[in-house]
Amino acid sequence: MADLWFVGAGLGDERDLSRRAVDLLRRCSAVFCEEYTSILAHGSFERLSLEIGRPIVRLERPELESADPILDALAQGGPVALVVPGDPFAATTHGSLRAAAVSRGHSVHYLPGASILTAAAGFLGLNPYGWGRVTSLPFPAPAFAPTSPIETIRRNRSSGLHTLILLDLRPEEGRFLGAQEALRILEERDPAPDGIATHEVAVVARLGTETAAAWYGMIPALRALDFGQPLHALVVPGPDLHFTETAALERFRVR
Repeated sequence: MADLWFVGAGLGDERDLSRRAVDLLRRCSAVFCEEYTSILAHGSFERLSLEIGRPIVRLERPELESADPILDALAQGGPVALVVPGDPFAATTHGSLRAAAVSRGHSVHYLPGASILTAAAGFLGLNPYGWGRVTSLPFPAPAFAPTSPIETIRRNRSSGLHTLILLDLRPEEGRFLGAQEALRILEERDPAPDGIATHEVAVVARLGTETAAAWYGMIPALRALDFGQPLHALVVPGPDLHFTETAALERFRVR
Protein backbone atom coordinates (compact mmCIF):
# COMPACT_ATOMS: atom_id res chain seq x y z
CA MET A 1 0.00 0.00 0.00
CA ALA A 2 1.14 3.57 -0.70
CA ASP A 3 0.77 7.16 0.47
CA LEU A 4 -1.39 9.68 -1.38
CA TRP A 5 -0.75 13.35 -0.63
CA PHE A 6 -3.27 16.08 -1.39
CA VAL A 7 -1.30 19.31 -1.75
CA GLY A 8 -2.88 22.77 -1.84
CA ALA A 9 -1.09 25.18 -4.19
CA GLY A 10 -2.75 28.39 -3.03
CA LEU A 11 -4.21 31.14 -5.17
CA GLY A 12 -1.32 32.74 -7.05
CA ASP A 13 1.46 30.69 -8.61
CA GLU A 14 3.96 27.97 -7.74
CA ARG A 15 5.67 30.24 -5.20
CA ASP A 16 2.68 29.85 -2.89
CA LEU A 17 3.45 26.21 -2.17
CA SER A 18 5.02 25.72 1.25
CA ARG A 19 8.61 24.57 1.64
CA ARG A 20 7.21 21.38 3.17
CA ALA A 21 5.12 20.80 0.05
CA VAL A 22 8.04 21.31 -2.34
CA ASP A 23 10.24 18.94 -0.32
CA LEU A 24 7.47 16.34 -0.39
CA LEU A 25 6.96 16.61 -4.16
CA ARG A 26 10.67 15.98 -4.75
CA ARG A 27 10.30 12.65 -2.91
CA CYS A 28 7.18 11.46 -4.74
CA SER A 29 7.31 8.76 -7.38
CA ALA A 30 4.47 10.44 -9.31
CA VAL A 31 3.03 13.95 -9.17
CA PHE A 32 -0.31 14.93 -10.71
CA CYS A 33 -2.13 18.26 -10.92
CA GLU A 34 -5.49 19.59 -12.07
CA GLU A 35 -6.73 23.02 -13.11
CA TYR A 36 -10.43 22.53 -13.68
CA THR A 37 -11.57 23.63 -10.20
CA SER A 38 -9.35 26.73 -10.33
CA ILE A 39 -6.15 27.91 -12.02
CA LEU A 40 -2.71 29.19 -11.12
CA ALA A 41 -0.77 31.81 -13.07
CA HIS A 42 0.30 30.72 -16.54
CA GLY A 43 3.35 28.44 -16.48
CA SER A 44 3.16 27.69 -12.74
CA PHE A 45 3.16 23.92 -13.05
CA GLU A 46 5.89 23.95 -15.69
CA ARG A 47 8.13 25.99 -13.36
CA LEU A 48 7.24 23.76 -10.42
CA SER A 49 8.19 20.69 -12.46
CA LEU A 50 11.65 22.13 -13.05
CA GLU A 51 12.00 22.96 -9.36
CA ILE A 52 11.16 19.47 -8.10
CA GLY A 53 13.04 17.70 -10.88
CA ARG A 54 10.22 15.51 -12.14
CA PRO A 55 7.28 15.75 -14.55
CA ILE A 56 3.86 16.81 -13.32
CA VAL A 57 1.02 15.03 -15.10
CA ARG A 58 -2.01 17.25 -15.69
CA LEU A 59 -5.31 15.42 -15.28
CA GLU A 60 -8.55 16.47 -16.94
CA ARG A 61 -11.77 16.28 -14.97
CA PRO A 62 -12.95 12.86 -16.28
CA GLU A 63 -9.56 11.33 -15.42
CA LEU A 64 -9.67 12.70 -11.91
CA GLU A 65 -13.28 11.73 -11.35
CA SER A 66 -12.51 8.15 -12.43
CA ALA A 67 -9.47 8.15 -10.07
CA ASP A 68 -7.82 5.56 -12.31
CA PRO A 69 -4.51 7.37 -13.10
CA ILE A 70 -3.83 8.09 -9.44
CA LEU A 71 -4.93 4.66 -8.22
CA ASP A 72 -2.71 3.04 -10.85
CA ALA A 73 0.25 5.14 -9.68
CA LEU A 74 -0.43 4.20 -6.07
CA ALA A 75 -0.46 0.53 -7.05
CA GLN A 76 3.16 0.99 -8.19
CA GLY A 77 4.21 1.85 -4.66
CA GLY A 78 4.06 5.65 -4.28
CA PRO A 79 4.21 8.07 -2.65
CA VAL A 80 1.94 9.95 -5.03
CA ALA A 81 0.82 13.60 -4.88
CA LEU A 82 -2.07 15.53 -6.37
CA VAL A 83 -1.41 19.29 -6.49
CA VAL A 84 -4.57 21.39 -6.56
CA PRO A 85 -4.95 25.18 -6.95
CA GLY A 86 -6.42 26.64 -3.80
CA ASP A 87 -7.20 24.00 -1.21
CA PRO A 88 -7.77 20.37 -2.27
CA PHE A 89 -10.87 19.76 -0.19
CA ALA A 90 -12.77 22.83 -1.28
CA ALA A 91 -13.94 20.62 -4.20
CA THR A 92 -16.05 17.50 -3.71
CA THR A 93 -14.22 15.56 -6.45
CA HIS A 94 -11.13 15.37 -4.29
CA GLY A 95 -13.13 14.01 -1.38
CA SER A 96 -14.31 11.21 -3.66
CA LEU A 97 -10.72 10.47 -4.67
CA ARG A 98 -9.69 10.36 -1.01
CA ALA A 99 -12.44 7.82 -0.28
CA ALA A 100 -11.41 5.71 -3.29
CA ALA A 101 -7.78 5.63 -2.16
CA VAL A 102 -8.70 4.68 1.40
CA SER A 103 -10.99 1.90 0.14
CA ARG A 104 -7.98 0.39 -1.64
CA GLY A 105 -5.98 0.41 1.58
CA HIS A 106 -3.79 3.43 0.84
CA SER A 107 -2.87 6.10 3.38
CA VAL A 108 -4.04 9.65 2.71
CA HIS A 109 -2.28 12.84 3.83
CA TYR A 110 -3.15 16.52 3.45
CA LEU A 111 -1.17 19.74 3.06
CA PRO A 112 -3.71 22.61 3.01
CA GLY A 113 -3.45 25.66 0.77
CA ALA A 114 -4.92 29.14 0.72
CA SER A 115 -8.51 29.12 -0.52
CA ILE A 116 -10.97 31.64 -1.91
CA LEU A 117 -13.29 30.41 0.86
CA THR A 118 -11.19 32.29 3.42
CA ALA A 119 -9.31 34.77 1.23
CA ALA A 120 -12.48 36.63 0.23
CA ALA A 121 -13.30 37.32 3.86
CA GLY A 122 -9.77 38.40 4.68
CA PHE A 123 -9.34 40.67 1.67
CA LEU A 124 -12.68 42.43 2.13
CA GLY A 125 -12.40 42.64 5.90
CA LEU A 126 -15.56 40.67 6.65
CA ASN A 127 -15.92 38.62 9.81
CA PRO A 128 -14.91 35.01 9.00
CA TYR A 129 -17.63 33.73 11.35
CA GLY A 130 -20.38 35.58 9.52
CA TRP A 131 -20.61 33.49 6.36
CA GLY A 132 -23.44 31.29 5.20
CA ARG A 133 -23.53 28.56 2.59
CA VAL A 134 -21.32 29.07 -0.48
CA THR A 135 -23.01 28.98 -3.88
CA SER A 136 -21.81 28.70 -7.48
CA LEU A 137 -23.07 30.42 -10.61
CA PRO A 138 -22.71 28.37 -13.82
CA PHE A 139 -22.41 29.64 -17.37
CA PRO A 140 -25.85 30.40 -18.81
CA ALA A 141 -27.21 27.80 -21.20
CA PRO A 142 -30.49 27.22 -23.07
CA ALA A 143 -33.17 25.86 -20.75
CA PHE A 144 -30.74 25.96 -17.81
CA ALA A 145 -31.23 28.77 -15.34
CA PRO A 146 -30.85 27.40 -11.81
CA THR A 147 -32.37 29.49 -9.05
CA SER A 148 -30.22 27.95 -6.30
CA PRO A 149 -27.78 30.93 -6.16
CA ILE A 150 -30.67 33.35 -5.53
CA GLU A 151 -32.21 31.01 -2.97
CA THR A 152 -28.88 30.70 -1.16
CA ILE A 153 -28.38 34.48 -1.04
CA ARG A 154 -31.88 34.99 0.34
CA ARG A 155 -31.51 32.23 2.92
CA ASN A 156 -28.13 33.53 4.07
CA ARG A 157 -29.30 37.14 4.33
CA SER A 158 -32.38 36.09 6.31
CA SER A 159 -29.93 34.59 8.82
CA GLY A 160 -27.75 37.72 8.80
CA LEU A 161 -24.92 35.99 6.89
CA HIS A 162 -22.63 36.87 3.99
CA THR A 163 -22.70 34.87 0.74
CA LEU A 164 -19.72 33.92 -1.41
CA ILE A 165 -20.63 33.25 -5.06
CA LEU A 166 -18.08 31.27 -7.05
CA LEU A 167 -18.16 31.80 -10.81
CA ASP A 168 -17.95 29.03 -13.38
CA LEU A 169 -14.78 28.37 -15.33
CA ARG A 170 -13.74 26.10 -18.19
CA PRO A 171 -9.98 26.57 -18.48
CA GLU A 172 -9.64 23.95 -21.20
CA GLU A 173 -11.83 26.21 -23.37
CA GLY A 174 -10.27 29.45 -22.14
CA ARG A 175 -13.64 30.50 -20.70
CA PHE A 176 -14.17 32.18 -17.34
CA LEU A 177 -17.45 33.64 -16.13
CA GLY A 178 -16.66 37.28 -15.40
CA ALA A 179 -18.21 39.43 -12.71
CA GLN A 180 -20.02 41.71 -15.17
CA GLU A 181 -21.83 38.78 -16.79
CA ALA A 182 -22.49 37.19 -13.40
CA LEU A 183 -24.12 40.36 -12.07
CA ARG A 184 -26.32 40.57 -15.15
CA ILE A 185 -27.42 36.95 -14.71
CA LEU A 186 -28.28 37.47 -11.04
CA GLU A 187 -30.31 40.59 -11.82
CA GLU A 188 -32.29 38.74 -14.48
CA ARG A 189 -33.01 35.78 -12.21
CA ASP A 190 -34.03 37.88 -9.21
CA PRO A 191 -36.22 40.74 -10.49
CA ALA A 192 -38.27 40.97 -7.28
CA PRO A 193 -38.67 44.41 -5.64
CA ASP A 194 -36.35 43.25 -2.84
CA GLY A 195 -34.08 41.30 -5.17
CA ILE A 196 -30.33 41.26 -5.65
CA ALA A 197 -30.33 44.66 -7.37
CA THR A 198 -31.39 46.26 -4.08
CA HIS A 199 -28.37 44.93 -2.18
CA GLU A 200 -24.79 46.12 -2.21
CA VAL A 201 -22.37 43.58 -3.66
CA ALA A 202 -18.61 43.14 -3.64
CA VAL A 203 -16.53 41.87 -6.55
CA VAL A 204 -13.14 40.32 -5.80
CA ALA A 205 -10.60 39.56 -8.49
CA ARG A 206 -7.32 37.64 -8.65
CA LEU A 207 -7.04 37.08 -4.91
CA GLY A 208 -3.64 35.81 -3.86
CA THR A 209 -1.81 37.65 -6.64
CA GLU A 210 -0.04 41.01 -6.86
CA THR A 211 -3.01 42.43 -8.82
CA ALA A 212 -5.72 41.41 -6.35
CA ALA A 213 -8.52 43.96 -6.24
CA ALA A 214 -12.06 44.51 -4.98
CA TRP A 215 -15.02 46.79 -5.69
CA TYR A 216 -18.16 47.39 -3.63
CA GLY A 217 -21.46 49.03 -4.45
CA MET A 218 -24.82 48.65 -6.16
CA ILE A 219 -25.00 46.43 -9.22
CA PRO A 220 -25.68 49.19 -11.81
CA ALA A 221 -22.48 50.99 -10.77
CA LEU A 222 -20.47 47.77 -10.70
CA ARG A 223 -21.62 46.64 -14.13
CA ALA A 224 -20.08 49.76 -15.69
CA LEU A 225 -16.59 48.69 -14.57
CA ASP A 226 -13.83 46.58 -16.06
CA PHE A 227 -12.64 44.07 -13.47
CA GLY A 228 -9.68 42.86 -15.48
CA GLN A 229 -8.40 39.33 -15.89
CA PRO A 230 -9.98 36.33 -14.09
CA LEU A 231 -10.53 34.81 -11.65
CA HIS A 232 -13.51 36.76 -10.24
CA ALA A 233 -15.96 36.03 -7.43
CA LEU A 234 -18.91 37.86 -5.90
CA VAL A 235 -19.80 38.50 -2.28
CA VAL A 236 -23.21 39.60 -1.04
CA PRO A 237 -22.68 40.92 2.50
CA GLY A 238 -25.21 40.18 5.19
CA PRO A 239 -27.73 42.88 6.17
CA ASP A 240 -26.31 43.73 9.61
CA LEU A 241 -22.64 44.58 9.27
CA HIS A 242 -20.40 45.16 12.25
CA PHE A 243 -18.94 48.68 12.24
CA THR A 244 -15.48 47.25 11.47
CA GLU A 245 -16.90 45.42 8.44
CA THR A 246 -18.62 48.58 7.22
CA ALA A 247 -15.35 50.52 7.48
CA ALA A 248 -13.44 47.76 5.68
CA LEU A 249 -15.89 47.62 2.77
CA GLU A 250 -15.85 51.40 2.36
CA ARG A 251 -12.24 51.11 1.11
CA PHE A 252 -13.60 49.44 -2.00
CA ARG A 253 -16.74 51.49 -2.60
CA VAL A 254 -17.48 52.55 -6.16
CA ARG A 255 -18.45 56.22 -6.20
